[in-house]
Amino acid sequence: MRTNSKAMQTALLSIIPGVGQFKNGQKFKAGLFFAVFLIFLGEMLLFGGQALYNFVTLGSVPMEHNSLFLLIEGTLQVIVTVIFIIFWVLNIKDAYQVRQSIEKGFPVAVTRKEFFNKLYEDGFAYLLTIPAYLVMIVAIIFPVMVTLFMAFTNYDFRHIPPANLIDWIGFSNFTNIFTLSSYRDTFVKVFSWTVIWTILATTLQITLGILTAVVANQKFVKFRRVFGVIFLLPWAVPAFITIMSFSNMFNDTAGAINTQVIPLLNNLPFVDIGNIAWKTDPFWTKTAIILIQGWLGFPYIYVMVSGILQSISEDLYEAAKMDGANAIQRFRNITLPAIFLVAAPTFVTQYTGNFNNFSMIYLFNEGGPGSLGGNAGSTDILISWIYKLTTGGSPQYSIASALTLIISFVVISISLLVFKKTNAFNMED
Repeated sequence: MRTNSKAMQTALLSIIPGVGQFKNGQKFKAGLFFAVFLIFLGEMLLFGGQALYNFVTLGSVPMEHNSLFLLIEGTLQVIVTVIFIIFWVLNIKDAYQVRQSIEKGFPVAVTRKEFFNKLYEDGFAYLLTIPAYLVMIVAIIFPVMVTLFMAFTNYDFRHIPPANLIDWIGFSNFTNIFTLSSYRDTFVKVFSWTVIWTILATTLQITLGILTAVVANQKFVKFRRVFGVIFLLPWAVPAFITIMSFSNMFNDTAGAINTQVIPLLNNLPFVDIGNIAWKTDPFWTKTAIILIQGWLGFPYIYVMVSGILQSISEDLYEAAKMDGANAIQRFRNITLPAIFLVAAPTFVTQYTGNFNNFSMIYLFNEGGPGSLGGNAGSTDILISWIYKLTTGGSPQYSIASALTLIISFVVISISLLVFKKTNAFNMED
């Protein structure tokens, strides 16, 4: 009880970083912690306090205050403040734990040399990860937080800084998406098509990849390496070029599909296909981009599954044959479970990737044909609709930010659920 009392007193002293460490006899560490505290305090007095105030108000004088810059600066200051709070909590915890060790008679690092030796022995791995954390903060956390905060403002074509100020409006953007008919109807249609597109296109590319890998890896197939090279061609050519080429091929009037492929098919008995409106009929446009994505996506699955098939023991197939299992039964009970055991997390990433597959949708037909309202075309998915909301004649940045958060929530939730169900993070076995 006495030990805990002294440790608690030391922890309370560390409310001012470094004081608790000084009481513990760690003068060098105390100096470092107190220096960090002074640096943060000076930063708050010179810049940080004003940045947080501007972040709350987003400015008060048009043309003089740029609300967007104030939002960005305030977000950066929020991150700095959170980092200091984490440091402050760890400083208190450190003082408490060191005091407990002293009371129990355990050795602690007191001198500068002992401090660095202790840091090297116990914290070397953390020191190596610090640069990665800094990059993550700048490249990921900072932009995400700006987007998050922007979703709670009225940043649109009527409020463009510095001529106009931006205001905080709470959850209005989210409620407008689901309550205002101008957004709700468009959101329901675009979201529904996004789900359909993701399921059909991804399932097609995974199915093609598995089937081609299984067939190409059969022993009776000759020239397997040649087939392997052919299957890799869609992957070798940049997707940008392939999509643009297919966009031209599926042209209603001059494309190769309608002018050459369909007439060739019409020469077959009982076949009579007219020109198909690939780029002017929403149904056929959706069909085309699903087929193209299947073509673009299956080589990656093919390569991965081919590697998995090489690791399956032939003894399993021989034993199954002896038990009377046919080819379909062997595929269903041996091959497929082995594939999904290894590749399930990758398959999930294929679905999440196509959920946000902007290139395929926009490059083929710019999200057209037609319009669903709210700047969305009939084949736009959520990510391409967001792009149009921010680049059109009447940009809706705040609504786009809110949609981005909705997308992130959906993708992260589904991914975590599937990863949990498939034990993707369980590495013990």
